[in-house]
Amino acid sequence: MQSIPVDTSRLGVLRCAVGPEPKIADFETKEVKKDRDGNTIYSVAVTVRQEGRRVSVIEISVTGEPKGVVEGAEVRVTGLDAFAWAMGDRHGISFRAAAITPVPTAGAPAAPSNGKAGGA
Repeated sequence: MQSIPVDTSRLGVLRCAVGPEPKIADFETKEVKKDRDGNTIYSVAVTVRQEGRRVSVIEISVTGEPKGVVEGAEVRVTGLDAFAWAMGDRHGISFRAAAITPVPTAGAPAAPSNGKAGGA
């Protein structure tokens, strides 16, 4: 399956429509899907609204639970790839991201860019 990188800067405002949920690998056994390293894969429904267009909802898979991502919040999607798939008569596009993070709201303190408290 070939991945196609997606330029998220062209997608407009992205908002969480349905918060992170573990992706199910087998609906009969309720087995949760894992990546090669055994980490749980989560699914997040995100609304996409480009200027002058209707809202679309895409479901994005991401390894590990996206912390702080809640319904209605604006999100940032990093490393988004699209994959075309086909199974018998069914076909579509699936999406996978390296990370989904909340966009800080006005008035919220920004996290230090170097990952250390105090800035230096």
